[in-house]
Amino acid sequence: MTKNRIPLGPFHPLLEEAEYFELQIEGETVVDLDMEIGWMHRGHEYISEQKNFTQSIYLVERICGICSTSHPIACVRAIEDIDNLEIPIRAKYIRSLVGELERIHSHLLWLGLAGHFIGYDTVWMWAWKYRETVLEMMEIISGNRNHYGMMRVGGVGKDVKPKDIPDLLDKLDMIDEKMEMIAKVANDDPVLKARLKGVGVLSHEQAINYCATGPTSRASGVPGDVRRDDPHDAYGMLDFDVITAENGDVYDKLVVRVLEILESSKIIRQCLDKLSEVEGPILNNVEEISPGEGIGRYEAPRGEVFHYIRSDGSNRPVRHKVRAPSYVNIPTYEASCKGISVSDALITLASVDPCYCCTERSLKIRSDSEEKPDLLELSKQKTERIRREYNGN
Repeated sequence: MTKNRIPLGPFHPLLEEAEYFELQIEGETVVDLDMEIGWMHRGHEYISEQKNFTQSIYLVERICGICSTSHPIACVRAIEDIDNLEIPIRAKYIRSLVGELERIHSHLLWLGLAGHFIGYDTVWMWAWKYRETVLEMMEIISGNRNHYGMMRVGGVGKDVKPKDIPDLLDKLDMIDEKMEMIAKVANDDPVLKARLKGVGVLSHEQAINYCATGPTSRASGVPGDVRRDDPHDAYGMLDFDVITAENGDVYDKLVVRVLEILESSKIIRQCLDKLSEVEGPILNNVEEISPGEGIGRYEAPRGEVFHYIRSDGSNRPVRHKVRAPSYVNIPTYEASCKGISVSDALITLASVDPCYCCTERSLKIRSDSEEKPDLLELSKQKTERIRREYNGN
């Protein structure tokens, strides 16, 4: 049977950001895949090296709107690691509280989009309605629905007011009630199971070989979680379970995220209880950062986010390296999409919750000649080559 190619992207109604995938198909079955990256690079690492440490925190907060506290937590932890800085215990609970609220809002956003992708718009409207309550909780704590501006080197920038805790708990009760309902739907709905079970399978071995992380790997039975494996902030003082599943298909990725929302709620309740008991400062004054290197890890909603920072003793990083979880999760699409129907290709890609602007890196073109390459001419030549290939010339 003749192989045909279907372009997916760089702009597609079901791709939240620009990226290009080319599916090779036989009939209705995907047999191979080519990926072309480089559509969303924004130069955050280079920009960070032109800013001071405080400005870098605000910069990385804007790498991703959904992970707008995960990157700052990893960033400040990397800076603090250079001098082995400790933060106040109250700040530890606030960091974990905000991080888990973000996990709930991220998983609900994904759940709504996943429902929309398969034509289940009732789930989409439910999930995004309940996500509004989480954003309201973030606004109560930080003053912002997104880009919270909470993280500082040495602690956090804003405290949780005792008078707000009862309201936060009431809103959390509502979220728990609705998530129990959604979990029941996921468990009982024959349409969801028929549509998602056995689709886009990433095996246990493949998850390890691709170094997958977060719900993408945990749905394949790989129980890695930075919160448990490298306890930081308040996580070493909290009780929670790492949710895993075994089949590695789209359905199990859905189940893992829904159950993680309930675990995050459990963590948030513990943090709020401790904040009612623990008093004290929320920020240690840090006047300077010594020369040296530091790393910061955090379990973002999509998986482990990693920041590396090198300091020369000045007020800015001389090197800032960021590795987002999508950097290792997106390539798993090469394994999970083979053998599936074309109609399942998009929900399989969406199941890893890809974030392309988190992931992109720039490339430098080097030439031995003194003349710099004409990038516009190179682009025209490539476009013409692709046109000839598609036209069979």
